[in-house]
Amino acid sequence: MNRRELAIALAALLRTNIAVRSASSNASSLAVGNATRSTMQHRPVNPSDNSYAQAHEVTDLARLLFVSGQVPADDEGKVPADFAAQCRLTWANVERQLHAGGMTLDNIVKVTTFLSDRRYRRENYEVRKAVLGPRQPAITILIAGIYDEAWLLEIEVVAAA
Repeated sequence: MNRRELAIALAALLRTNIAVRSASSNASSLAVGNATRSTMQHRPVNPSDNSYAQAHEVTDLARLLFVSGQVPADDEGKVPADFAAQCRLTWANVERQLHAGGMTLDNIVKVTTFLSDRRYRRENYEVRKAVLGPRQPAITILIAGIYDEAWLLEIEVVAAA
């Protein structure tokens, strides 16, 4: 079997697998050629009352978006002086990257926040809760030296669709 024949066989197998998974799923379906594909489903696992989940399950995944660490600098490179303003700006930068990738805050499944000092934990929580609302992605917070001393935090996310 040559490469072309192998590619055709794999594509047919994939279409069959997608159609079978879609038929057995309770997710809504999208038409893709002659097959159907389930839309992504995700849910928090062991959600907490602290606006995060111990785990986050994603099924019927079509796309992943990895957003690099976003920092508290605006388009002109200006950095607010206080932590809460830096945190809000960083989340705005995250949201801008999500939109550029065709996603929203609803698609976030994992957040990693790097804080320059643990004294910012509470403010970080308050801003994150205000930004994410009822969403509960998996979250990791690290206390770390940040690349630029003016930055008090950096946030990276993984989003799924």
